[in-house]
Amino acid sequence: MGVHPGEVRLIAQTAAPLAPNLELLQQKIGIHFRDPSLLLEAVTHSSFANESPHLSPRDNERLEYLGDAVLQLITAEYLYKHHPGASEGELTQTRSAMVNTNTLALLAEQLDMGAYLYLGKGIAKGGGRNLKSLLANMFEAVLGAVFLDAGYDAAYHYYLNRYRSLPSPAQDENFKGRLQQVAQERFGETPFYDSEGARVGNHREYTSVVFAGAEPLGTGHGPTKQEAEQEAARAALEKLVGTSSAKVVAKPAKSPRARTPRTPRAPRGAAAPPPDGNGVAALPPSEEAVVVPDEEPKAVAEPAPEAPEPPPQAPRRSRQFGEPLE
Repeated sequence: MGVHPGEVRLIAQTAAPLAPNLELLQQKIGIHFRDPSLLLEAVTHSSFANESPHLSPRDNERLEYLGDAVLQLITAEYLYKHHPGASEGELTQTRSAMVNTNTLALLAEQLDMGAYLYLGKGIAKGGGRNLKSLLANMFEAVLGAVFLDAGYDAAYHYYLNRYRSLPSPAQDENFKGRLQQVAQERFGETPFYDSEGARVGNHREYTSVVFAGAEPLGTGHGPTKQEAEQEAARAALEKLVGTSSAKVVAKPAKSPRARTPRTPRAPRGAAAPPPDGNGVAALPPSEEAVVVPDEEPKAVAEPAPEAPEPPPQAPRRSRQFGEPLE
């Protein structure tokens, strides 16, 4: 196997001695690092790098980024070769179960990676060594370091040998993968996440909002960006799946109908008066018969008053003599 282009620099470097605890981790991993600084970087959390830059100046976030990409390729190749009859959707769902936080945390616990994680004092006292998100991130960072130091084949077997040794498949809590399927089926769009981090006391809190188009579907919070996005996806699934079975359809408003006045009914229990000799029911003496015409009488137009006759005009007279003119 040829030398990876990125390894030329590592081979030329002088190996720095590892701390005793990292020597033990190296033995558990089963790979002797030619560049021990990669392993030191992979186990360094950002909190420790900020507090003790003279001991480990670089945190493992860059290696975690690389390890995540390598892990996606490893699982995709493995599933493609070993599941030839599976559809694209089935391959995606299985891969999600292989790379979710719970699975990677289990793999890290197999190697007892939490004991070798370099953490800041505050996070270490708060139980950070047992956080699944930190363990999963560390496992990905170590995978990235193995890839850089020993190549793709070493990284491939480093992951798969431990995944196959799991007693049972990890529970798939990849809400992001399930939300992607639901959003594509329902809206025809792929969901995207808007995530921001803010420092709360000694810890960093992330808030993520997931969108499908312009409408927000759910909001989540968590100590890491990944957990906040998973929580947002979970909230969106509860919203979408919970309301999918019962769709509310707005009915058009009905126009008000004109109601005809009802005639008052006779009080119950009152006996009807006996009919008279002509077969017409007689009214009590205290009541009078009221005749209601079927139609209101039409108003008869009154004749317009005659215009008064104009007064007789005075005879026209001559302006000079005042005599009437003929």
